[in-house]
Amino acid sequence: MNAHPEPPPHLPAERPDSVTWINRERTPSHGVPAAPPAEPPSPIPAFMRKNPSRWAIGAGVLLLVLIALGVARHFTKPAAPGGGAASQQQQSLPLVSAAAPGTRSVTSTVTFTGTIHARYDMPISPEGESGRITAVLVEAGDRVKQGQVLARLDESVLRPQLNRLAASVEEAKAQAALSEAEARRARAVAASGALSAEEIARREATATTDQARVKVAIAQLAEQEARLGKTEIRAPASGIVLTRSAEVGQTASPGGEALFRLARDGEIEMRGQVAERDLATLSVGQTAQVFITGLDKPFEGKVRLLGAIIDPNSRLGEIRIALKPDPALRPGAFARGEVVVGAAKRPVLPQTAVLSDSQGTFVLVVNQENKAVRRAVRVGNTVPEGLVISEGLNGDEFVVTTAGAFLRPGETVKVVEPKAAGHAASERS
Repeated sequence: MNAHPEPPPHLPAERPDSVTWINRERTPSHGVPAAPPAEPPSPIPAFMRKNPSRWAIGAGVLLLVLIALGVARHFTKPAAPGGGAASQQQQSLPLVSAAAPGTRSVTSTVTFTGTIHARYDMPISPEGESGRITAVLVEAGDRVKQGQVLARLDESVLRPQLNRLAASVEEAKAQAALSEAEARRARAVAASGALSAEEIARREATATTDQARVKVAIAQLAEQEARLGKTEIRAPASGIVLTRSAEVGQTASPGGEALFRLARDGEIEMRGQVAERDLATLSVGQTAQVFITGLDKPFEGKVRLLGAIIDPNSRLGEIRIALKPDPALRPGAFARGEVVVGAAKRPVLPQTAVLSDSQGTFVLVVNQENKAVRRAVRVGNTVPEGLVISEGLNGDEFVVTTAGAFLRPGETVKVVEPKAAGHAASERS
């Protein structure tokens, strides 16, 4: 190899490109302009340079996510060794409120509904001949006495018939008197033989027949008088007129619509329906209170009658409460009755604790294993504090008071005991 550098070869003038030799100076070509220096390569990819705003937003979101993960990792404490699964299971248990209701003295009351009725409701209609009403003398609500005239019917036909029968009685009496005189004379001359025995017997028979005719005429007259008396419609008993449908000019007939309805002696009662299970706790003579819609004060009464049968369809029995007469007690009014049947100690639960389904009424009781167990109960009454449980609980059970509808029987729960008597709430887990 030669120690001296070889001179660079001469390139043709028409070749546009230039060649740079290593470790050798580049000799510019004469007559060819030098190319501008090339730009250094950019570290940002070309697709990011085209949409700079979009990638800036994405980078910001990614930065926020990384910061959030770091904060969460900083404040999250790792679970204790060996207890992680148990702690997670404990936190997943449903949290419910439960309490032992105990027992309290409550009054057992039987409540029922019904309507107000007259104890003896007497419909009044004409008893004799049909006729047109000529006068109405009373109104609904009037107090009448027995035998008082309520209305009158037309007597223009019956009055002449009565007069004719009265004349027939007088005629029969005159004929009977004549026949009796002839029979008496015949008996007086019977000893002398002036009249035959046959003639005497005939006259005595005629006298007897005429006397009978007098009685028939008198009976016919009495019948007509009675028929005429039926044209006056009278009260069969003392009492209060409940309704009046009679109007002047109306035709009334026996067996038709009642012209009047009378409450005998003004006696009023309530008639209601009682549940079959409550009939056994009632007895005749018990004090009752009756409430009328729209009135605040109760009306005192007594149980007068209990039904002898139970309706097989409704499972209800009849009860009647005797009430004192009062202008506010109007027959037909809706009423609610209450009878106090005794006092006893019973558990009282809030309404949210008592559930019901197709199988009946029940509550959920938390047992020693913290499991919700179904317990069938019977609600005996309602008080301002809640529902009185007559069967199914003793009062010392832990009863779920809230969220029971979201639990399944047999499900494990976490119980929070509510505050009672000023004590702080405590947790049973």
